[in-house]
Amino acid sequence: MLRSLTSAISGLQAFQQRMDVIGNNVANVNTTAFKGARVDLADSFSQTLRASSASNGGNSGTPAMEIGSGVLIQSIANVFGQGALARTGVPTDLAITDGGFFVLRDTLRNNIYLTRAGDFRRDDAGYLITNGGMRVQGYNDATLTTIGDILIDAQGAVNPAATMKSFAVGNDGMIHITMSDGCDFVRGQVLLQNFSDPQALMKEGSNLYSGLGAAGPLGGSATPTPVPPGTNGLGEIQSGALELSNVDLASEFTNLITTQRAYQANARIITTSDEMLQELVNLKR
Repeated sequence: MLRSLTSAISGLQAFQQRMDVIGNNVANVNTTAFKGARVDLADSFSQTLRASSASNGGNSGTPAMEIGSGVLIQSIANVFGQGALARTGVPTDLAITDGGFFVLRDTLRNNIYLTRAGDFRRDDAGYLITNGGMRVQGYNDATLTTIGDILIDAQGAVNPAATMKSFAVGNDGMIHITMSDGCDFVRGQVLLQNFSDPQALMKEGSNLYSGLGAAGPLGGSATPTPVPPGTNGLGEIQSGALELSNVDLASEFTNLITTQRAYQANARIITTSDEMLQELVNLKR
């Protein structure tokens, strides 16, 4: 009797946490480049009443007798599937069309983060930054040799008297500057980073990921070394667009219904077990 109570309690706890994950997915259905999560369940350990035995001569083998002790959450995995792309027309909005992450640097703590959300902007100094002030990383010189904070300005122009008229980011991440005198040149390149085990990345909020070393940066180094888009299995960059959340509302509402019913079933097990215990107690009367 007590086994059914504890098993049902483990079910309530597991399905409550699964509901929490579903609620977070639905809440972020319109979050830029949000990656939904799923809950993977596993059965808990079983109490062995009789071990199995193999057949021996004229004796047949006997199966094991085990009673499970409930359910547990094996993992909460991020689903890194591609989200749909939406055109914005803003030149600083960048979307990745396949695998990879933008690399960011926190200028206050000098920490490195990742993001799939390309809703960037250009600050007053010319740096390409996130809405939170982190600087996008890539080649920051015209020779494409130095990796650092990306600048979008007129540095490197042939005519020092000319001013920057416009800029554009190509599918390969190249930043093309057009000057007021009609000349154009490459100012730098946005680089991307991918990992052998992206499930090891940690969500930090604000569309950021940390835990880069544990995720196994591609390139064989413990320190991430971003590379140009379209290489090493990375996707290309789509300028003037943003990646949308990959949450599928139809699937989430289906999971919500099945999770609610499973929660109710486990709650019913507790109620029934309580009624059986009450009958047992009443036997003395």
